[in-house]
Amino acid sequence: MTFFYAQHTEALNQNLAELQGKINVSFEFFPPRTEEMEKTLWHSIERLSTLKPKFVSVTYGANSGERDRTHSIIKEIKTKTGLIAAPHLTCIDASRDQLIEIAKDYWANGIRHIVALRGDLPEGSGKPDMYASDLVTLLKSVADFDISVAAYPEVHPEAKSAEADLINLKAKFEAGANRAITQFFFDIESFLRFRDRCVSVGIEAEIVPGILPVSNFAQLQKFATMTNVKVPSWMNGMFQGLEHDAETRKMVGASIAMEMVKILSREGVKDFHFYTLNRAELSYAICHTLGVRPMA
Repeated sequence: MTFFYAQHTEALNQNLAELQGKINVSFEFFPPRTEEMEKTLWHSIERLSTLKPKFVSVTYGANSGERDRTHSIIKEIKTKTGLIAAPHLTCIDASRDQLIEIAKDYWANGIRHIVALRGDLPEGSGKPDMYASDLVTLLKSVADFDISVAAYPEVHPEAKSAEADLINLKAKFEAGANRAITQFFFDIESFLRFRDRCVSVGIEAEIVPGILPVSNFAQLQKFATMTNVKVPSWMNGMFQGLEHDAETRKMVGASIAMEMVKILSREGVKDFHFYTLNRAELSYAICHTLGVRPMA
């Protein structure tokens, strides 16, 4: 171990000690498709709820059946746990009138936080009628929702340029969004440069990093290809030879995520959004290391 590395590690650990109890976390889940997956989901929600997250979100599918499951799970989370439950809401697969009715129903049921997204375009479709900024405007016209939107440190796959992507993000905030949650990433410098660029164009709202604890590297590579996320070469080396060793993959994935959070916290980040994939173990372990502990 070099002297520089020892100093670097000591500084990170000292920084982590100073942050005990000062980190805010939130978690993302998705609607289960089977009875077994539903049991896993609720086990994860119950375990992670003990960490008192700032909020939990539930993703939103493009078909009406999955949309209904999202509505049901959100209301159930609020009733069972008392947590702030934030449904994802997309605008490419519903009319304005339908979106208004959904928003009114959420507000009537005590749901105050929404993650507003455009949604994935169907294959072969043309220009959408609405974008995320339009959805934010619509939601704010219904009620004073607390609104999170998406941000892309490594640029949205469909964006014409990084500048165009940033202008689009700014439009969401001008429409009334309260914060942005980023796509998952592993290149920390990309996030920090992106955050600086946001400030340079007048975006002062919070940019919350999305953290994906990796347990299946092959699956991650597929996700990354679809979402324009760079997977650093050093990650290939760390997961090499672990194709049939799930437990070690989890340990490696947790280690990577913990190191990311340590470095980002040193850069002033206090809020982290975890993509749980409906499993609690890795996110719980990382939060425990951060000093986010169950309430006594």
